[in-house]
Amino acid sequence: MSKTMKTKIGILGSGQVARVLGSGFLKYGFDVMLGTRDASKLSDWQETGGGLVGSFSEAAAFGSIVVLAVKGTMAGSALELAGAVNLAGKVVIDTTNPIADLPPVNGVLQYFSRLDASQMEQLQKEFPEARFVKAFNSVGSALMIDPGFGDVKPTMFICGNDADARKQVSSIVGQFGWEAEDMGAAEAARAIEPLCMLWCIPGFARNEWMHAFKLLKK
Repeated sequence: MSKTMKTKIGILGSGQVARVLGSGFLKYGFDVMLGTRDASKLSDWQETGGGLVGSFSEAAAFGSIVVLAVKGTMAGSALELAGAVNLAGKVVIDTTNPIADLPPVNGVLQYFSRLDASQMEQLQKEFPEARFVKAFNSVGSALMIDPGFGDVKPTMFICGNDADARKQVSSIVGQFGWEAEDMGAAEAARAIEPLCMLWCIPGFARNEWMHAFKLLKK
């Protein structure tokens, strides 16, 4: 995707991940609207970044690509507020993780999903006309845009049932300074979502948060 295309991005969320990704899309020439229940939460972001702010349904309708950037426990309700009709046929980049409202155990997050059923698979079942792609769930927001590991591009693992949707997300991932690794259909989210658990352990154990995964190939 080139800057000249001015693709519209609707982001569902008003937290740090939503703000960082919104600013990243703006930086690379996309038009952006952040969706929220309370527009006042985003007044500072809007003033400094130049993006738009609306409701969840307005952001979903605005974007030709939609980004789900809320707490995992709120993912379903955010999509409901966005409206199935506004998501139909669109790529939905799912950044969420099924983190339970429970404390980590020895630095390991607790999830409410099962190993044989990822959160993204469940969301895909609930909104079958959307084209979900898992991405940006296995690194902290500080490194999502232009991660800056010198000559080494870290790996962003993605998956989803629609091959063209994965191709579009791979292009975005590449623009943001990552190497996309396409892991295929939605079942791969069963492995990709727990990467957040692994990524967070050094942070909880040693307050080390500036790292990313890299898949090495021969």
